[in-house]
Amino acid sequence: MFTRASIIAALVATASAFTAPALPTMGARKAAVSTMQMQDKSYAMPFLSRPPALDGSMAGDVGFDPLGFSNYFDLKWLREAELKHGRVCMLGVVGFLAQEFVTLPQFENGVTPVDDFFVVPAPGLWQIFFTIGFVEAFSNGFKLTPGDMFAEGRAPGDLGFDPLGCGKNPEALARRQLVEVKNGRLAMIAIGGMTHHYFLTGKGPVQFITQIPNFRSCVARASELPGAKTASLPFFGKTLEVASNLCVN
Repeated sequence: MFTRASIIAALVATASAFTAPALPTMGARKAAVSTMQMQDKSYAMPFLSRPPALDGSMAGDVGFDPLGFSNYFDLKWLREAELKHGRVCMLGVVGFLAQEFVTLPQFENGVTPVDDFFVVPAPGLWQIFFTIGFVEAFSNGFKLTPGDMFAEGRAPGDLGFDPLGCGKNPEALARRQLVEVKNGRLAMIAIGGMTHHYFLTGKGPVQFITQIPNFRSCVARASELPGAKTASLPFFGKTLEVASNLCVN
């Protein structure tokens, strides 16, 4: 609808250059109003207005800000916080899962990854805390407020760390920036879900999944389905649907 309205408006504007001025028709006026209304709506939540600061210039910007933080805080500062929390949570998800299988020397794992936090001695926790604070301050040149953090023109999340040279290609960089934002947001939800899942069940995610009744038989049957190992994403979704039906039986 948006594309059709835009094409019609463009054609009308082009034709008007070669004809005498005339009043716009009722259809043209409705199309123009509809286009303006769609542009003012949030892409993520079409029933809400798009926040003025979220103009789509940043990777992953879909106009989602129901609490209006972008109206009161610097958008670059908010994006810096989002990226850092996403990066920490991506590492956290991997660590949360790895701790169910890996034990560092001279340490004993708790029953679950959440218990492992309390296995670390208090001096070790303070050491981690101060190290994180030092890295945070040093990486930003001790500029931590919205007023001075980006005074030198640094882009949010850009700490000059690119050992693989991923930023040499602008198109690839834009794609990776979008991937990082999406994976970071998913990881923030995932780490919160896994932590609260432990508080409710007392089990880690891997331990809980493997203890589901008929889990092994379900996995075995799903792996025997045609194309299960070399499936594309649409087929993989169908495979999971079929596998879930096998688990029910």
